[in-house]
Amino acid sequence: MILQTLRSVALKATRAPLLSQSLARRQALSTTATGLSKAYDYDGKTKVTIFNTETENGLMVTGYSQYGFRLNNNMVLLGPISVFPRSVLSWNVNSFEDINEESLSLFPTLEPKIDVLIIGIGDQSPTAVLSRRIIEFMKKYRINVEILRTEQACATFNFLNAEGRMVACALIPPVHIAYNENDVLQSKLKRQELYETD
Repeated sequence: MILQTLRSVALKATRAPLLSQSLARRQALSTTATGLSKAYDYDGKTKVTIFNTETENGLMVTGYSQYGFRLNNNMVLLGPISVFPRSVLSWNVNSFEDINEESLSLFPTLEPKIDVLIIGIGDQSPTAVLSRRIIEFMKKYRINVEILRTEQACATFNFLNAEGRMVACALIPPVHIAYNENDVLQSKLKRQELYETD
């Protein structure tokens, strides 16, 4: 029994330098990981940024109407559009009924290949027939597809783009816009600022 105790103490003594080296490596990794994080500048302090207003994260959709879209670089685009992390194109469809293999043919040809295509079909809910048709076409090219209402598609695109994913978004402006009291108040305040003179 004494011999077993001596052996275990000797084994622990030989492992002690390895354990301390392992701990040192873990501490170095954890400090470099927190050093790379943009969210934490100092211990216990969190920095919050609004992704939509920063152009360093690429293009993001900051607003939409029945006529088109506004991007975070203050560009206003009319009609359906295709948005990529660093560029935007007009998309030649009038409604979700016009979405077919021809209107989607641009996305499989892109290089580097996109991981996810997000399609905003206006204010309609996606139908099973439309979803199946689009998913089957894009599955041939190994591109994941999300078919959503335009409002949800804009938010999903912005989130994935901010994460640095290879994402594209095809958006159709909604026919009807839902708004709340806060939207009305913000509009009135903006109008007052426009018409106020110093």
